Amino acid sequence: MTLMEIHEPGATPLPHAGEGSLAVGIDLGTTNSVVAIAREGKPAALHDETGKAMVPSVVAYPSSGGVLVGDKARQLLAHESRNVVASVKRLMGRGAADLHAVAGVLPYEIEPGSGETDMVKLRIAGKARSPVEISAEILKALRKRAEEALEKPVERAVITVPAYFDDAARTATRDAARVAGLEVLRLVNEPTAAALAYGLDKGSEGLYAVYDLGGGTFDFSLLRLEKGVFQVLATGGDTALGGDDFDRAIAERMLAERKKDGLGDKLDEAAVKTALALARHMKEQLSDRDQTSGRLEVSGVPSFHALTRAEFEAMIANYVKRTLDIARHVLGDAGMTAAEVQGVVLVGGSTRVPLVRAEVAKMIGKPPLTDIDPDEVVALGAALQAEALTGGGDTLLLDVTPLSLGLETMGGIVEKVVPRNTPIPVQLAQDFTTYQDGQTAMAIHVVQGEREMVADCRSLARFELLGIPPMTAGAARIRVAFAVDADGLLAVSAEERTTGVQQRIEVKPSYGLSHEDMADMLYDSLEHAEADMTTRLLTEAKVEGRRNLLALDAALAKDGALLDPAERAELDRGRARLESAIAGEDRDEINAAAEALETLSKPFAERRMDRGIRDALAGKSVNELESRVGE
Repeated sequence: MTLMEIHEPGATPLPHAGEGSLAVGIDLGTTNSVVAIAREGKPAALHDETGKAMVPSVVAYPSSGGVLVGDKARQLLAHESRNVVASVKRLMGRGAADLHAVAGVLPYEIEPGSGETDMVKLRIAGKARSPVEISAEILKALRKRAEEALEKPVERAVITVPAYFDDAARTATRDAARVAGLEVLRLVNEPTAAALAYGLDKGSEGLYAVYDLGGGTFDFSLLRLEKGVFQVLATGGDTALGGDDFDRAIAERMLAERKKDGLGDKLDEAAVKTALALARHMKEQLSDRDQTSGRLEVSGVPSFHALTRAEFEAMIANYVKRTLDIARHVLGDAGMTAAEVQGVVLVGGSTRVPLVRAEVAKMIGKPPLTDIDPDEVVALGAALQAEALTGGGDTLLLDVTPLSLGLETMGGIVEKVVPRNTPIPVQLAQDFTTYQDGQTAMAIHVVQGEREMVADCRSLARFELLGIPPMTAGAARIRVAFAVDADGLLAVSAEERTTGVQQRIEVKPSYGLSHEDMADMLYDSLEHAEADMTTRLLTEAKVEGRRNLLALDAALAKDGALLDPAERAELDRGRARLESAIAGEDRDEINAAAEALETLSKPFAERRMDRGIRDALAGKSVNELESRVGE
């Protein structure tokens, strides 16, 4: 495989595109963020005056006023921890209901939104601030770095998001960019961006994997590349697994050693943070040496600790195993084996750990791709996509919808219009009709999920289509179209075909699903598949049975005189049988009763048709009818 040309840090010439604003690539990360730019297919991360590319994704609102981002904000943690926000990416597009499990351990107060589906806010420095507002500060800092480095205005960007970001989180990311003064050219899935950075779009074909182990999260994705087309096949991960767990293991060992030596520490927040900082430093040293040591001072009492790479690897072995188990599960979801993977790209600073690289190589059966800095690779790929979108390119990125999108139909049943894993952008439509005679409006309820019943899925949006002409039930034709753009954002429209009356809504929920929620929805759909389908079929039978009863009642009210008493009694008995069956839970009995009632009512329907024809012909001459036929 031919890899892209890599320059030493600081040696890459800065791109200077044509006049006007430039487009950059941004990796808006949970722990750190990076901005990069590409020229002539060669991307470069933009560094600060000290040569650092990474900007810690930390925002502080100090008591003295103003806003701090990055290292300066992180330094404030020791003194004003409640005025500092880290890992805000995990809160993007999330509501109060999504955070009940973590609200008690967050170092700031969570405020639910004013409405049922509003995004949460954080009370920081006496003011309620949304995750969008806080993320915008990080994006402003990245934009400022780019403008200072390039000496030109930067107003456009390609921003990366996790493959499993749902519609709400993607919308929140786009809104944050808008607040920061950036036009989002495209939201690109992080694994796709990493593959782009390795030049896998340049003639490479086949199955590739992206192993992304950051500070707090792990993701594993499979991508198929074919003739310049990227398609995400399957993805999975753990939002509570990452390099922070490695640091914690080392810190806990050092604190245990102090306790064993009789150093009765009072383990307050500052002590734990000091231990974690030293642990992180020791971990990084063990990436290129066999042993290390460090000095830990707690409550003014120092202690010295030594750690070998072998000891460290024993401490983290279970964490690494968990990542591999997830990777194997993803392979299984896609119906693939490790032997079919042609290459695996490493993303995230924690993939520098030698044990991680060795175990990934063992699982896949070939060395992973490690030529590009794992902390910068996603931003570099985003920069290449930004260049392609502004200067032209032939790479097609086919991301997929992570969960199915559909509508609620009668009985609370979900009719899926866009199945999960459908490549995007996509536009799909389906025709629906009215349920009752004379119905002039239809409620459209958009849902997301894999289950068969609305109660088990996530509600996205509701709107009404008004002005439907009154017709008999089933006569109207309402076409509902779902359009998912390249960023994974959804718009739904409904149109009554005979009149052209239509309504449209941009589905922009205030908060959405967490990674855990999305995984749970997929697992639930598999676990409950048989029961869900049984429930759906029973509900459909009941809905159809009630529709038949409504139609019969309307016909009897209008033309009941066409029946003699015996016929009417027989129809009433058939109707009562169907009504009783609908009240039960036996689908076969409902279908049998409905079929029997249809047979009983057939002569009545024929008489109604004959009467209708006679009424239409009454008073009309043969010549008149012939002239109408000729028109």
